[in-house]
Amino acid sequence: MKAFALALTLSAAPALGNDGAEFLTLKGHGGPVMAVSVDDAGRVVSGSFDNAVALWQDGSPTWLEAHDAAVTAVTMGPDGGLFSAGDDFVIYRWSATGATEIGRHAGKIRGLHVSDDGRWLASAGWDGRIGIWPLGPLGPLAEGTPHMIEVGAGVNDVQFGPAGQLFAATTTGEILVYEDLHAPARDLVRQGFGINRLLISEQGWLVYGAVDGATRVIDADTGAALADFTLDRRPILALAHHPASGQIAVGDGQGYIMLIDTQAWRIARDFRAMREGPVWALAFAPDGTRIWAAGIHDLIYGWPVALMDQFDAVEAGPRSFLQDPDSMTNGERQFMRKCSICHALNETGSRKAGPHLAGLFGRTAGSLKGYRYSETLTGSDIVWTAQTIDALFDLGPDHYIPGSKMPMQRITASADRQDLIDYLKLATNTQEDN
Repeated sequence: MKAFALALTLSAAPALGNDGAEFLTLKGHGGPVMAVSVDDAGRVVSGSFDNAVALWQDGSPTWLEAHDAAVTAVTMGPDGGLFSAGDDFVIYRWSATGATEIGRHAGKIRGLHVSDDGRWLASAGWDGRIGIWPLGPLGPLAEGTPHMIEVGAGVNDVQFGPAGQLFAATTTGEILVYEDLHAPARDLVRQGFGINRLLISEQGWLVYGAVDGATRVIDADTGAALADFTLDRRPILALAHHPASGQIAVGDGQGYIMLIDTQAWRIARDFRAMREGPVWALAFAPDGTRIWAAGIHDLIYGWPVALMDQFDAVEAGPRSFLQDPDSMTNGERQFMRKCSICHALNETGSRKAGPHLAGLFGRTAGSLKGYRYSETLTGSDIVWTAQTIDALFDLGPDHYIPGSKMPMQRITASADRQDLIDYLKLATNTQEDN
């Protein structure tokens, strides 16, 4: 990697996906993606099991390689500084000259956060310590001299509060508050199950997600309960906040993303985002119209918030479809699970990620007027038939149509694929000779 190219990328990378109605994927990692961060300019950074950090520009990655194990935390400071940490116990700061080691823990690192003034970086370690790393000459600590806080339990996450205090979430179910980094912490929460993620707002509330599925809002000063959005899904693995639009995104171990409206304190959206596995990382685009999500796959998915309008708003309990799945035929269930997020059955005029499916059979891929296809499908010689649709879901779009914008979706059972095909023939008002 050339230092000059990295300098340009760090200083001038354009925002990805300005069209909030388009489904996007970022592909290139060689393993599951554990961490995602987005700065105010829309720059996306990710960390993966492949030991690499990726800085994404126009959908293509610049690879930042220094870690010797999985990268589990990435963050960016207000000055554009980029930081990463992982299972090799090391924290790096990235610049035009490459990686500079800031410090080390004695165990895996699970969280990073830069203070609002850009002066401090906090790190959360499974070695039972919090690292406080000065990023400049200001403050009570000498530049380059870390301050390690002994917690006594593994630390999953750290967040600086609006008044400069530090919050820490532990594997033993505590939220600790440090008003003075050189004085003992006070307990804000003791809930019995490990707490994985924290969010603190300027309005004085705190959201936490825990191993037992707890998703709760409390007063960040007193710990008093304000709201509870716990569903029957566990564990909570990712949280993201977009203050301007009043949205919180919650990702869990069963692959769901729940959106919370912080103005009304209600669940606004709830949908299964991952075909399999958990949601490990979430980050909002700067304008709040897109959620970047990552998990067990080697892809990062850019979900338009507007696409979730097809799902019921829920007040309690998971609910994915406008109708009870048990009342559907198997073909319709396959469509709702695999296709309905991106495609309408008929030409409704709704803004979906994919083209509508009316008249699907016999249509050439990439030929529907008015829809902006990827270059891969423009001019394609694929014609949608029972055979090509079967192959699409047997192999998965990434393999059947490499480079397509379609998310990775497979239907492994041939009977399920045939049921979907039979359903689509009826629902799209199409006749085809078998």
